[in-house]
Amino acid sequence: MSDDDGGSRLRGGIATGVGSWPGTDPREAAATLVGELPDLAHLPESPARGAGSDMVGRASALLVDIRLDTTTRGYRLATRPGAIARRAHDLLRTDLDALEEAWELAGATGTGRVVKVQAVGPLTLAAQVELANGHRALTDPGAVRDLSESLAEGLATHAAEVSKRLGAAVVVQLDEPSAPAVLEGSLRGASVLNTVRALPEPEALHILDTVVTAQSGPVLVHSCATEPPLRFLRGSAAAAIGFDLAAIATGDLDAVGELLDSGKLLALGLVPTAAPPVPPTWRRLAEPGVRLIDRLGFGRRTLTDRVLVTPACGLASAPLSWARRALELSSDIARAYADDPESLTFD
Repeated sequence: MSDDDGGSRLRGGIATGVGSWPGTDPREAAATLVGELPDLAHLPESPARGAGSDMVGRASALLVDIRLDTTTRGYRLATRPGAIARRAHDLLRTDLDALEEAWELAGATGTGRVVKVQAVGPLTLAAQVELANGHRALTDPGAVRDLSESLAEGLATHAAEVSKRLGAAVVVQLDEPSAPAVLEGSLRGASVLNTVRALPEPEALHILDTVVTAQSGPVLVHSCATEPPLRFLRGSAAAAIGFDLAAIATGDLDAVGELLDSGKLLALGLVPTAAPPVPPTWRRLAEPGVRLIDRLGFGRRTLTDRVLVTPACGLASAPLSWARRALELSSDIARAYADDPESLTFD
């Protein structure tokens, strides 16, 4: 991935979604996202449709020569393609067809617009998928290597197909909610007698970058974890790092500043995934992002040049009405950041 690619496809002062979306109608989802997110729409995930449609299940449609099946606890590596692998593939095809239709209806084909695709990151995938013996794939270095290499190849092929079908540049997002647990060694084993070792940061970084560097365009790594591993992610080859700003404590401020100093963009989760008791205004939700940049000592133009605005996490569990409103608020905040951040004042 070149710096030119990152600069031309991913920029600050815009809004995007995290990935998951409520409901089961792919056409409605695609039409909403293309309409509400003109600068960076994304291919939705609709986990309400069941196995094969969630973040980990969708990986079965992306992996090369590796398939997943279900167990009572989640997903397991399968020796041959089964019903879940076929279902994941069919659901992805359906979602791509719906996105292509919405893209054409919006007149976006050939306009230079950018689209984002999401996939589970390799650390979370290895943490959540089981081996045939019931242990997490993370406990087997060979399985982790195979998964990361397979995901890297399959995701690059997927992004290329989306680019060709839509005539658009593609940004790839990797979701790593389990990254902190992988690094800390806090994942439960198959039984109380089994432990899952903490993965050393250099090893974890190599696994993550195996997928990041295989992509032809910029990569955004997003973590909805309550304590996102910002310093670890700073060392990755990703162009942007996304997280819920509400999860950032005072002790994390230096790490956020280091991300900006390193040249990475921030995808700040500023809009809650559930409707607050009192309907929020875009100005109130924009305030924490402005105060963050001020406190770190960066100029307000950083909000224009280096910050994307997103909901705090995926919206799959939100009512459809709030999911749509969350995108509207994200777009309003991003517009304010892009237009005149210096003029933003708060009581």
